[in-house]
This record gives sequence, structure tokens and C-alpha cells, in this order.
Amino acid sequence: MRYLSLLLFLLFVSCGDTAPSDSEVKTEVPTFQNPVLTGFYPDPALCEANGKFYLTTSTFAYFPGLPIFESDDLVSWKQVGNAMNRASQMQLEGLGISRGNFAPGISFHDGVFYVVCTLADAGGNYIVTATDPAGPWSDSYFLPEVDGIDPSTFFEGDKSYLVYNSIPPDNKSLYSGHRTIRMVEFDRETMEVLGENKILVNGGTDISKEPVWIEAPHIYHINDFYYLMCAEGGTGPQHSEVIFRSKELWGPYEPWENNPILTQRHLDPNRPNPVTTAGHADMVQLDNGDWWAVFLAVRPYEGNYFNTGRETFLAPVRWTDDGWPVINPDFEEVQYSYPMPSGAPADTTLPRFAGNFTFRDEFSEDSLNLRYLLLRTPTERWYQLEDSQLKLRLRPTTVNERSNPSYVGFRQHHLAGEAATLVSFTPEAEGERAGLVVFQSSEHHYTFVKTIVGDQETVQLLKASEEVNEVLAEASIAEGPLRLRVSFENDKYNFSYAEEGAEEYITLVADVAGKYLSTQEAGGFVGVTIGMYATSSGKNSDQVAAFDWFSYTGDDQIFRK
Repeated sequence: MRYLSLLLFLLFVSCGDTAPSDSEVKTEVPTFQNPVLTGFYPDPALCEANGKFYLTTSTFAYFPGLPIFESDDLVSWKQVGNAMNRASQMQLEGLGISRGNFAPGISFHDGVFYVVCTLADAGGNYIVTATDPAGPWSDSYFLPEVDGIDPSTFFEGDKSYLVYNSIPPDNKSLYSGHRTIRMVEFDRETMEVLGENKILVNGGTDISKEPVWIEAPHIYHINDFYYLMCAEGGTGPQHSEVIFRSKELWGPYEPWENNPILTQRHLDPNRPNPVTTAGHADMVQLDNGDWWAVFLAVRPYEGNYFNTGRETFLAPVRWTDDGWPVINPDFEEVQYSYPMPSGAPADTTLPRFAGNFTFRDEFSEDSLNLRYLLLRTPTERWYQLEDSQLKLRLRPTTVNERSNPSYVGFRQHHLAGEAATLVSFTPEAEGERAGLVVFQSSEHHYTFVKTIVGDQETVQLLKASEEVNEVLAEASIAEGPLRLRVSFENDKYNFSYAEEGAEEYITLVADVAGKYLSTQEAGGFVGVTIGMYATSSGKNSDQVAAFDWFSYTGDDQIFRK
């Protein structure tokens, strides 16, 4: 009897612990992290071609302009080129850093890629084309008849159209920020405008409420409607995305009664880890029928302070029963993580643009990494890659000027991280400097360099202003190569150095004000870049500064798992 009881007990336990069937096993859904492009990648535009997705963003007065990214899944992006990478395509001399290439559009039609953009203060609206997104891209076809910004293309049959932000009717504003959305036909063979433009939207969703800065238009023909999606409210805390539709391409376009389809302006600014300034979207459909949108947004560290610039985010789109798209439909707040659009994990073999990552360049290639940026269009070759070094010629031009200094920049992708380099150069005259620059604009940057004061080699930190560079700190150093490191967290930047052979860095100055580098204080539309720099400060010099490596590490708390 005792054995029978034991057998029944074991049978009961065994039945209770039966392993679940395959259908009952819950598999973890792969997710991705927002932003999908961290740092200064604003105004994203998107298209699909040959089973892949392509994306570009604004670069303003940086060169090369308009990076071209490729992806299989909308999350894992690889930079394959730049649409504007030749001096013949754009001249940026004399421009403020937030002029130049504004808000591009990208499309693919009949085997050709089209990028349209506004070269603000340097030629206006233009088109470049390529059959390979990696390039080469054509020289710029300028369109002087297109008066405005933020153009995008729409193709239907054998006809081609440009839709763009433009002036109010008769160029008479009813209020500050009054703009229109207009459309005009163009000939894609001759790249010439055909006929007169027509106003599709005047003012915005409801002109009686004086909406500001209707811009960044995209047209999609979906089922029975033409949808016109635009940004509204200005690219700041009031930013939003709105939608219109029409049965006819030329309108009339009616706004959705429940606009906006995306905004964060109504949320508590003191919420943890906020995403703000969301808008300026573009959307695409996947093979499975799902729709997703890219858009710009900001991760501020306090109030409206941010140094990383406007970044590229990704969120799902859902259509209402009566046929209107809504971005981020299941949440009020833009999320830092969503399920992967493809359902498969992200490609971890590609260089990272999202989450926490490290970038290191030993300068062993024949050309600069595509991620680097120069200030404005170079008119001469002042850098060389040789002997596994990046060599910069000391030239009279400085980063204080609206010109093309010897500066090779890398975006600050994170709120917390560090950038470092090893520089070899022997200054011979005062004003000869080489090292790192933390750059927001010509008037707002820190210069962290090796230089000479009297006859003593010195490491020096300078703060720019409109009038003069102020020396914040300096220290005497021995001759020889010098490691320079800039670490940062939110509004604090720390500057340290190490002489050759030293194991530890020495702090030159800590907790330097980072809000000075923010868009809130400096103005403009760009984010911070950190990069290698050499100058002779207005004098002629035959000096060259050699950089053995450059490294960048980003480590934001929000991305830690």
C-alpha cells in the first residue's frame, strides 16, 4: 500500500510539471532602441528601393552634405555615401553653421534616386540624382522658380512634382510664421519647372488659429486618397506632424479633425527621460503591409537644453478605420524601444549609430571615414592620410571664422561619453595650435589644444565668443606627443591630458559649462561635433599636426540594459 501511494504521488507531480508544448512557449520579441540615428541627424527623409530602405538627413553648413543610409529593416543603418561630396555641388563659404543644406527629400523612380534639398543662402532649391545610392551623385540642378524650403518629390505616371514650404499668398503674412505648402510640376529629363505652382495648404490645419511653420511636406497616394503629411509648429517644443488628404492630387486637401498625428508638446516637461520636439516625419510601407515613420526628436537633459542636436527616431504607424494614419498610436510618449519592424533581430555586424557604442579610427584607410564632417566646402586639400596618421596642415583659418578650417569633426551622439586623440606636433610660434575642438558654432565652441606660450609648450583650453577666445585654463607640458580627452555628461564637460608615457590623464579643468554649447543658448539647428583641429591663427605656417588615432565612446543611462 505504501508503494502504491508513492506511485500515485509521483504520477500527480509528474502530470503537474509537464513541459509546455511548442505552441505554449513564449518567445521574446526582438526590439530596437530609439533614436535609430543618435546625435545630429535631423529632418529625416525616407524611401524604399529594390527591397531596401534609404534615408538622408540635413547637414546644413557641414561637408560632405546629406548622408545616404541603407537598411534592410529600418533600424540597422549603414552609411553608404553622401549625396553632396564635391565642391562643384555646393559652395558654403561664409555661411553660418545652420545655413546650407536644409531638410532634404529622397525618392526612387524608374531606376533613379532623387535627392531634393534647399541650399539656404547658397543657391536655393536643387535636385541631384544617382543610379547607385552610394554615388556618384550628379551635380546640382538648381530650381530658381521654387521659392521656399523643404522640397520633396512625387511621381505619378510620366509626371513629376515638387511639393514644398513657401511664402504666404501674395507674400503677405497674416501673422508671424504664416507659410504655405505649394506644388509645381517639373520635367525630370531637363530638371526644369513646368507651369505655375499652386497652393495646397494656406497657413496650416486651421488658419483661424494662426498655425506656424507648415513645412516638410510629403505626398503619398494610398488607396483612394492623396495624403499630404507636413510638420507644423516650428522645430522646437511646439513641433508636431499633421495630415491632410484629397481625392485629387491638386486638392482641395482637408485636414484630419484629430490632428496632430504626432506631437509631444502637451506632455509634462518634467517627466523622466523625455523625448521632445517630435515632428518632421516621413513614412514607408513594409512588405507585410505595416507602416512605419521616421521623424526628428530631441533628448534634452534639462528643460529645453540639448547638445546632441535633433535626432532620427522610428515609430509604428496605424491607420484609423476611416483611413487616417497615426504615428505612435499606442502611447502618448514616444518610446525608447519598440518591437522590431521586421520581427527579426537588428543586424549587430554593422557600425553602430544607435544605443551605446564605441568608435575608434586608427587612420589606416586611404580615405576619411564617411562619418566625419568638415566645416563648409574645402577649396584645397589640407589633410592627408598616410603612415597610419591623419595629418592636418596648420593654416591661418580658425574655427571662429565662417570658412573652411583644418577641422575634422565627429558627431556627439550621446548625452554622456568621451572623445580622445593623440596629437604629435611641435609648435614654433604663438598661435600655432592643434588638438580637439568641441564645436557648436563659430561663436560657441571650446578649443582644447597643444600650443606654445613664450618658449614653453602648453596645453590650453579656450572658450570662443564673438570677439575673442578666452583662455580658461592652461598648463606647461613636456615636448612630445600628447593625449587629449574630452568627457561629458549632460551640461558638464571635462578636459584632461596625458603626456607620452604617462599612464593616467591629468585633469586640466572639470565641469566646464555645457549649456553654452546647447542649441538653447547658441541657437541654430545643429548639434555638437567633436574633432581634430590645427591652425596657425591668421599667420602662414609650414607646420603639420599628426593624429595617430581618434576614439569616441557613448554611454547613456537610458541605453543600458
